[in-house]
Amino acid sequence: MTRLPETTRQQVRVRSNGRCEYCREPHNLSSFGFHADHIISQKHGGTNDLENLAWACPPCNILKGTDVASYDAETGELTPLYNPRKDQWNDHFELVGDVITGRTSVGRVTVRILEMNDPEKVETRRFLIQAGEW
Repeated sequence: MTRLPETTRQQVRVRSNGRCEYCREPHNLSSFGFHADHIISQKHGGTNDLENLAWACPPCNILKGTDVASYDAETGELTPLYNPRKDQWNDHFELVGDVITGRTSVGRVTVRILEMNDPEKVETRRFLIQAGEW
């Protein structure tokens, strides 16, 4: 696996409006750099093309790993994870107070796998909402 050129990382960051494309956390809050995540991992044949890259906070990127799908607890069906290049965030997720809920099976499995409602993430989200930064 080769390191992505800085120009590619910059393009991915700019396209994301400076937010994690999964949980929507702003990148300027992270002490650690965000990642240009391979939506379909190279292990599964994914490329370094911009259409296969998403700007991701470290927790979302690490928790997603090479996963592309999981089983939805509600339906029992194997369901793909949210794909920021093909899916619309608001179609699959809803912010209820400071908690992200899945509107669809794609949303539900992504919320679970990426632990979008980890207590630290919820606390950060609450602070951002109160500060008008969300």
